[in-house]
Amino acid sequence: MIPTLRAPDSTVAFLRHGYTFVSRTCDRLGTDGFATRLVGRPMVCLRGADAARFFYSADAFTRAGAIPASVAHLLQDDGSVQSLNGPEHRHRKALFRQVLPTGPDGPMHGALTDDALSAAFEARWHRAVHGWQRAGSVVLHRELPEVLTRAALDWSGTTVTEPRAARLSGQLAAMVERAGSFGPTNWIARARRRDAERWATQLIREVRQGRPGRSGAAVVSDASPVAAVAGYRDPEGRALPPEIAAVELINLLRPVVAVWLFMVFAAHALVRYPQWRERFAGGDEESLPAFVDEVRRFYPFFPAIAGFAGAAQDWQGHRFAAGDWVMLDLYGTNHDPRSFDEPLAFRPERFAGAVELPEALVPQGAGDPATGHRCPGEQATRSLMAQAVRLLTRSVRYRVPSQDLHIDLRRMPARPADGMVIADVRPA
Repeated sequence: MIPTLRAPDSTVAFLRHGYTFVSRTCDRLGTDGFATRLVGRPMVCLRGADAARFFYSADAFTRAGAIPASVAHLLQDDGSVQSLNGPEHRHRKALFRQVLPTGPDGPMHGALTDDALSAAFEARWHRAVHGWQRAGSVVLHRELPEVLTRAALDWSGTTVTEPRAARLSGQLAAMVERAGSFGPTNWIARARRRDAERWATQLIREVRQGRPGRSGAAVVSDASPVAAVAGYRDPEGRALPPEIAAVELINLLRPVVAVWLFMVFAAHALVRYPQWRERFAGGDEESLPAFVDEVRRFYPFFPAIAGFAGAAQDWQGHRFAAGDWVMLDLYGTNHDPRSFDEPLAFRPERFAGAVELPEALVPQGAGDPATGHRCPGEQATRSLMAQAVRLLTRSVRYRVPSQDLHIDLRRMPARPADGMVIADVRPA
């Protein structure tokens, strides 16, 4: 049976411990789950590979309304693919799997080959380096969102004005950076998202009409991802309302920008574990997938995911009623010693030779991306990260000045304290 915490509410404890709240509580109780209250509502917290299988089994849990509105509006919004379940979710998700790099049948591990999105990122990286060279020193945490925004726009087939690109970069980054915040900081980020949605709605209308207009974007190719979103039809053959299509367009662009967090962590790992920098600088490609996946396992991305039970069901002797609120600990599952030896050690070699992603590796969810809620952009994330490692170790020279590299696990999303400063940047 799943124990119930004595404390009347765990909200303060969750904020105090951040990424480690669920796993440290499970360790103390000797369990993989416990019942508590968060923000006054009953919730069951779970961790581990078995819990991930249960949580991500097809249609077992619905995401609609399962995370606070302050988070949902920034990361999902109403009517998005994440809020759907069952056949409607699978049909909408097929759109994303169709347009994202590697396609619906791409490899789950192995070599990370080039693709259009990674190529767009590389081109934008080289353009950015010239500005970094003039600046003397830059903070990667601040610079990479704009590089990725411009790459995402290029890849998606959207040509916009310079002011709009810079504005959109700040908006997309704020959606990710402020998702864990409350009060005025969150309200401002949500207002910025609404502005981005108005732009995207206008763009969708213009793409459907086949002419440029007030969005500041050029007419896109019929084969582009933006055109695919604009032209999507639901199972009944109906086009999405422009406002919902705009949400889904942002759901293509924002996750690409969110990869900047992983890229900053990859840069952090190259500093903390310089033997890997030397290997990749020497041209090692074989170890790259393992390094990328260890960065995704070891470093904190998003701490957890929540859902409501779609029907009554059992797990490890606990009976879940339909509508029960459940949170799966992603960070704790990635650091579970039953799944990963020495989970607090950074060891890319643990993934050497793997042909599939381990079931317990869940930074972007678990299960089958075709039928469940696992992130359809996971392979694009891995490819972009690999490209960033190549560029950081082969395309530029730089110095890492003295700085605070500590990562506070109470901050969500987490990052190195000083944001990863690099100085004296110049092309290799």
